Amino acid sequence: MDTVNNKISKLRTQLKEADLDAFIIPSSDAHQSEYVAAFANVREWISGFTGSAGTVIITQDHAGLWTDSRYYLQAETELNDSEMFLHKMGNRGVMSWISWLNEQFTTDAKIAFNGQLFTKRGYEFIKKSLHSKMELITAFDPINAIWEDRPERPTMPIFEHPLQYAITSRKEKIEALRSGFMDNADRYIVSALDDIAWLFNLRGNDIDFNPVFYAYAIISKEDVILFCDADKIPTLLTEQLHQDGIEIKAYDLFLPYVNHISSEDKVFIDPSDISISLYRAVNAQKVEGTNIVRSLKGVKNEGELSHVRNAMEKDGVALLRMYRWLEKELDEHTVTEAEVSDKIQYFRSLMDGYIGESFPPIVGYKSNGAIIHYRPMHGQSASISKEGMLLIDSGGQYIDGTTDITRTICFGTPTKEQKIAYTLVLKGKIAIDQLIFPQGTTGYQMDILARSALWSEGLDYGHGTGHGVGYVLNVHEGPQGISQVFNPKSKHPMEVGMITSNEPGFYKQGGFGIRIENLIATKSVKNTEYGQFLGFETLTLFPIATNLIDSTLLTRPEVNWLNSYHQKVQKRLSPHLNEEEKGWLKQRCKAI
Repeated sequence: MDTVNNKISKLRTQLKEADLDAFIIPSSDAHQSEYVAAFANVREWISGFTGSAGTVIITQDHAGLWTDSRYYLQAETELNDSEMFLHKMGNRGVMSWISWLNEQFTTDAKIAFNGQLFTKRGYEFIKKSLHSKMELITAFDPINAIWEDRPERPTMPIFEHPLQYAITSRKEKIEALRSGFMDNADRYIVSALDDIAWLFNLRGNDIDFNPVFYAYAIISKEDVILFCDADKIPTLLTEQLHQDGIEIKAYDLFLPYVNHISSEDKVFIDPSDISISLYRAVNAQKVEGTNIVRSLKGVKNEGELSHVRNAMEKDGVALLRMYRWLEKELDEHTVTEAEVSDKIQYFRSLMDGYIGESFPPIVGYKSNGAIIHYRPMHGQSASISKEGMLLIDSGGQYIDGTTDITRTICFGTPTKEQKIAYTLVLKGKIAIDQLIFPQGTTGYQMDILARSALWSEGLDYGHGTGHGVGYVLNVHEGPQGISQVFNPKSKHPMEVGMITSNEPGFYKQGGFGIRIENLIATKSVKNTEYGQFLGFETLTLFPIATNLIDSTLLTRPEVNWLNSYHQKVQKRLSPHLNEEEKGWLKQRCKAI
């Protein structure tokens, strides 16, 4: 077996032969995906770290992984048997990987990375941040030479997202895109996989949990070209795409095609989306702007929202049956976290229109709940008994919606500390749900509301409060987000129709974890002399544990919100349940 240390040694040999000083490996693929297929998962292969976010740097005398607080405990475990050193981003005294490179190399140095894996804007930031003696090499990729059993690009079949669920035809979506760029450019390059899936009303299985497929697209006034392996598209679907004016070319023909676009043409691109390698491959005139597809995709219409509401009912029923199963099992014996993870998938799979999970379930019992992105594995997960806290974060992909929900429960009697922390988290969640705000308000402005109650007790959590969610697409989606970090997503205004998660938390290392998450949709509330005001509709339908609440810490409006929410959950889920299930739900939706 090729160990991590052996892989690092092979890479160092490649660096030495090329006279390079360092090699940077991010988590993304050539499409800047957050989650990637096995063939593109270079960072995991070289480091052994399986988390979804992190950067590796290899030099002749150091191998380091930089990741954030969500993954500290996971990374410590996974890097334990190798020389890979964990740099805990965000901790006091821990430098960013760019600052570390500046400190390590004070004289001339050649820093290399695969230019397909960094956006043009990311490349500019790196170049600006590294000192002037650094030379950046973007055309060096030694991985194929040392990854002997590297998987092939996936060949999973592509399927259509039916118009009854997609609501808007691909021809209409393409025309909406054209209207956004044709005044300024002749062509538009689409490289993000979820943008392509949405635009063409197609879905795939190339990346676990994300119903997308590897492809590029180029849209012009005259034609539409989808660069995708043709044998992945069923014959009938191919004919339908042709009827809609869509030409299909091989995936590997994309870069040669881009190279030959006339220098007289103007090509619209978003420098924060496409790689520096692709950017340089475009010899035509470049018109830089903001991703139009992402903005169109991020705002769901009422037809899509109606389907999402239906998906939430199915999801709530599946989870209800899973929690009832767990309670019955624990009356007889312990159950492992991994077994619970499997059962979550099983009960969802029984629902109509189920496609798959939207991310690997997080099932953290007691101290494992404090590992923010913990993933239980068979043979390594904890056994759950009828005492202590359990955090479950999971989601499903259905033909009519994508779900993401977290609930924290407690078996036995919770401690005073647990009840206070849980109630403070709940207060933060309700503060976002109840918020009425003027049009133009951003997630960065909202985030403080989710943390205020925790801050008052000197507590906090080390992750964002909310992320955009796709429609039968990626569970993490732009353009919006709720975070105390000022970034492109948190500074994007909330718009009517956007679906966002609301998930404050608290994590006591070695003790327990708490997170309460619902998905919310931005809606119009009222017009006044001060303008348009917006609010949120709660989409997720499942009870919130009340035995963990210290009701003395809640205000009357907060109690009213919780009771009203539980009435809604009971009303919407009950028609799908048998009598025993209705009784279980009624008990957990009792007013406080």
